[in-house]
Amino acid sequence: MDYAFAFGAILDYWPALLRGVGLTLLLIAVGGVGGIALGLACAWARTAAPAWLRAPVVAYIELIRNTPFLIQLFFIFFGLPAIGVQMGELPAACLAMVINLGAYSAEIIRAGIDATPRGQYEAGASLALSRAQIFRHIVLAPAMARIWPALSSQLVIVMLGSAVCSQIAVEELSFAANFIQSRNFRAFEAYFVATAIYLVLSLLLRQALRELGRRLFRSPAR
Repeated sequence: MDYAFAFGAILDYWPALLRGVGLTLLLIAVGGVGGIALGLACAWARTAAPAWLRAPVVAYIELIRNTPFLIQLFFIFFGLPAIGVQMGELPAACLAMVINLGAYSAEIIRAGIDATPRGQYEAGASLALSRAQIFRHIVLAPAMARIWPALSSQLVIVMLGSAVCSQIAVEELSFAANFIQSRNFRAFEAYFVATAIYLVLSLLLRQALRELGRRLFRSPAR
């Protein structure tokens, strides 16, 4: 039997799609900024913090990197209320994305820090810079420039992973696609449109991060 495509039936639900795109962008904005900030703190802890702080940070990174994001999301949203910690769907999704990206970005940033030549530390010390100044200006800035492409790719992966958040009723893009096909039974069209939107968002995010990297880590003029 021939299938008659009807993409117009999907466009009838454009408010749901628009809301889904907006919440997807919100998730990646909160998850990206919070996750990279957490990753920076954990990378510092793994390389320069005392041993008593390093051990729990390593445990956190290994736990998150070796368990599924869906289970982490369910634990936050369904598990934590058992001990009295309750939150709405969107805050739970944002927290899960921050925690997940934080672990992965910590290892990416740590790899950049570990690649810093020892001589740069000694040069900073010879200039009477404090340990914090050495880490910020001499170690971290070049390290971030080196690992920015890998970190950008991880951000795109996290954005695509936000589709899982529909499992706790966050009305992001995949939730919108599920909602539309449940109303008009046009599953092919609904998921085709959602796929196309995710593709466009991924390409735009990658380009935006590439441009941001050029501006943040631009080599000084000679």
